[in-house]
Amino acid sequence: MEFSWLETRWARPFYLAFVFCLALGLLQTIKLYLRRQRLLRDLRAFPTPPTHWFLGHQKFIQDDNMEKLEEIIEKYPRAFPFWIGPFQAFFYIYDPDYAKTFLSRTDPKSQYLQKFLPPLIGKGLLALDGPKWFQHRCLLTPGFHFNILKAYIEVMAHSVKTMLDKWEKICSTQDTSLEVYEHINLMSLDIIMKCAFSKETNCQTNSTHDPYVKAIFELSKIIFHRLYSFLYHSDIIFKLSPQGYRFQKLSRVLNQYTDAIIQERKKSLQAGVKQNNTQKRKYQDFLDIVLSAKDENGSSFSDTDVHSEVSMFLLGGHDSLAASISWILYCLALNPEHQERCREEVRGILGDGCSITWDQLDEMSYTTMCIKETCRLIPAVPSIFRDLSKPLTFPDGCTLPAGITVVLSIWGLHHNPAVWKNPKVFDPLRFSQENSDQRHPYAYLPFSAGSRNCIGQQFAMVQLKVTIALILLHFRVTPDPTRPPTFSSHFILKPKNGMYLQLKKLSEC
Repeated sequence: MEFSWLETRWARPFYLAFVFCLALGLLQTIKLYLRRQRLLRDLRAFPTPPTHWFLGHQKFIQDDNMEKLEEIIEKYPRAFPFWIGPFQAFFYIYDPDYAKTFLSRTDPKSQYLQKFLPPLIGKGLLALDGPKWFQHRCLLTPGFHFNILKAYIEVMAHSVKTMLDKWEKICSTQDTSLEVYEHINLMSLDIIMKCAFSKETNCQTNSTHDPYVKAIFELSKIIFHRLYSFLYHSDIIFKLSPQGYRFQKLSRVLNQYTDAIIQERKKSLQAGVKQNNTQKRKYQDFLDIVLSAKDENGSSFSDTDVHSEVSMFLLGGHDSLAASISWILYCLALNPEHQERCREEVRGILGDGCSITWDQLDEMSYTTMCIKETCRLIPAVPSIFRDLSKPLTFPDGCTLPAGITVVLSIWGLHHNPAVWKNPKVFDPLRFSQENSDQRHPYAYLPFSAGSRNCIGQQFAMVQLKVTIALILLHFRVTPDPTRPPTFSSHFILKPKNGMYLQLKKLSEC
């Protein structure tokens, strides 16, 4: 009897806990079921490709299968629901009229991205919404004025020439197949560190494994995998996973790197050396502008704001541009007739290439068309996510309710055969003035559009022109048929296993 009394006494709390957990699990199951039914109802007007009952459509995205996406776009020429597991769906759009309607609104950034991206970009311009976003946009806009960008050209050219010197040493004896993406990534980081922070890292010559570059690449991969793996949407499950542990470690590397740059500048300012440094540099860098920015009420950025905007500029200013430069070179390597025409144009403008100016960049019309055509074929940022704050009605009358996550697939828009004739063909003349004037204004969106278009698009175009012009002046590039690049479709569309090109040295400056 004594044993039975103890058993009853101690078992009862466990029974109650079990029943409580069972009830919670049942409520959660009902909640998920109702969520699925609501999504099915809200999206029933839009046909969708066949889905796996548990994985949804996420497998072909995780497999970097861009060709599969193109097949879907051809079959569903405006939009389709994209299921991530059984209880979450994004609504993909890639039609110019749909894009115009979507981008003309001020819907907030997707909560899924807000949840996953802060370690990369903080709560800066890219993540903000509403009045605070408007305040940050106004404060940062002067940093991208053409007078500021003009001063960056010399800095960019110097960093590009450092990379070209490395290539010339490698190719001094014979034509060489070289993995160029790593070199371009470090060159782009070198540029952004100088333009944003006037910081000489010597990352191109002293390190091929910069901790910041490694942390950015791996964090981007982890976040993308988490976004499209619905089990990892749970913070508890993710934090207990090996990827979650690695995520925390890399986030610390990134934050320490950024904080060190900011604190070093603040100490310099407190020591009263701002004026001397600025005079020595002959230009204001991005950090000067962020630290000195004040709105009409005299408000300035908080320490957290400064950290977030610096993180955003570091990522947006080097990672996407490194990818774009690599893809431009690859497209020109595949299309030697266009490469040669660009080279002839650059030679006619730059001569020996020992200097490059703002006005000369405007003369590179055909090179600019080739850059734009590559950004159409392979947009560095392949998609934009936003959550609908109110119902959205498209021009054809189809409606989505508030709460749906809409994804503008820039890749899909740029490869939509209903928008572009022969979309897989590299044709720079699509961007002649005549053809551009006849095109739908929302058919080409490498930098988005509307009020939230990319604030750094002019900076990006300047760097792309400077880099491509100087490379073509010194090297002829051809593809390495034994190692074609593949897509790594994270938040930035990068070459998955590097970019191998055959380089032939042409001349020296």
